[in-house]
Amino acid sequence: MTAPSPALPELTPAQRTEVELVARGKQEKSRTLRELGQLETPEAAHALLLRLGLWTEARTPYADRLGAALTPVTLPVPEFPEEDRLDLTHLDAYAIDDEGNRDPDDAVGIEKLEGGLTRLWVHVADVAALAPAGSPLDEEARARGATLYLPDQTIGMLPDALVERAGLGLADTSPALSISLDLDEDGNAEAVDVALTRVRVTRLTYTEAQARLEAGGEPFVTLARLARASRALRESEGALSIDLPEVRVKADAEGASVTPLPKPEMRFVVQECMTLAGWAAAIYADDHELPLPFATQDAPTRDVRGDTLNAHWARRKTLARTRFQPAPGPHHGMGLDLYAQATSPMRRYLDLVVHQQLRAHLTGADPLSGKEVAARVAQAQMNADATRQAERLSRRHHTLRFVAAQPEREWDAVVVDRRGPQATLLIPDLAMDLPVSTPAPAGTALKVRLTEVNLPALTVRARVV
Repeated sequence: MTAPSPALPELTPAQRTEVELVARGKQEKSRTLRELGQLETPEAAHALLLRLGLWTEARTPYADRLGAALTPVTLPVPEFPEEDRLDLTHLDAYAIDDEGNRDPDDAVGIEKLEGGLTRLWVHVADVAALAPAGSPLDEEARARGATLYLPDQTIGMLPDALVERAGLGLADTSPALSISLDLDEDGNAEAVDVALTRVRVTRLTYTEAQARLEAGGEPFVTLARLARASRALRESEGALSIDLPEVRVKADAEGASVTPLPKPEMRFVVQECMTLAGWAAAIYADDHELPLPFATQDAPTRDVRGDTLNAHWARRKTLARTRFQPAPGPHHGMGLDLYAQATSPMRRYLDLVVHQQLRAHLTGADPLSGKEVAARVAQAQMNADATRQAERLSRRHHTLRFVAAQPEREWDAVVVDRRGPQATLLIPDLAMDLPVSTPAPAGTALKVRLTEVNLPALTVRARVV
């Protein structure tokens, strides 16, 4: 005869509030948890709230625990200032993003020049015109560090009204801060420049852009050719190729979904154009002795060759974390002598600082000093780190919800690393890694079943089929 399960306690409103504060990381001690024989930890409080039905599996406490802002920015947004801009509305430009993207902040285009050169234009929303250094919008963005992308909601670093006003392709024409590189047939840059512009942008998904590339349409064929040449040059300088699975995690009260991201060539093309824009912005700033939050990275700790999944996994682990500093330095992972992130000022605060500095130079205003840039780097990185960690934990939470809804499914997995008897599995369809006991060497393909999902602990057990 099975012993009856212990009755679940009923919490008073005050007790529930106390337990919820612990689960949200806002309080360390809980008399209620102690009296119920539970650990006084956020995970134990979360588990109790789930058992009592006071929280649903859709509830994620990670952003709260980490102090990431969960309320939208509602500060007023000014109008664009009246100023001279280079008119580029006669040139085609394309903002190419994933389907459903709501903050188009960059676009690409080309211009044919004499002598066989091609000018690559990377247009970026002129966010710094609306959020200059020291403004309330700037200070709010700095306090957040980055836009928070959760599977069930997006909390912008800046107001939605600013995105609607500055987003490229959301109006017939858009103000932009445009970065240009004059490239030869082999992808070498003959000149770089930065200008305040007005552009006309067409929005496309990666799928739509890929279809135009495969149909032989311009400027997509030229963009792809330049991107391949640029990538080859960077690889000759030591740039690392890392290609690991990526997924899109979406969630609501009813459930969660995990969808592998397709990787058409146009995704790589856009990424390479953005890399070139960051390199050009860094060169321009260095030429004009302009402090930026330059992105630097130490050389890899070892050389990993091969194109297998476990080789890409091992190669990523050789990379040090990117550092930001007010003076230029090499970025070894990208194979560049200097670099600055410059194409997402709506979503990343340090990109906004890059734009504020470039804009100050272009308009004759006083830029921030190197010391002021360094202070902004320190504050923004601390806040952005909390945002990125909240995103990572929330994605894992909802991925585990997706897994728990399919207890009989068998998943393809690859052993990507091992330490003694313990191996690390990577499940490509989930872009999730987890430990497992198996003698299989790295590179082995396996089928596994995922069981014993524990949402509060964010754990799951993998059993080799």
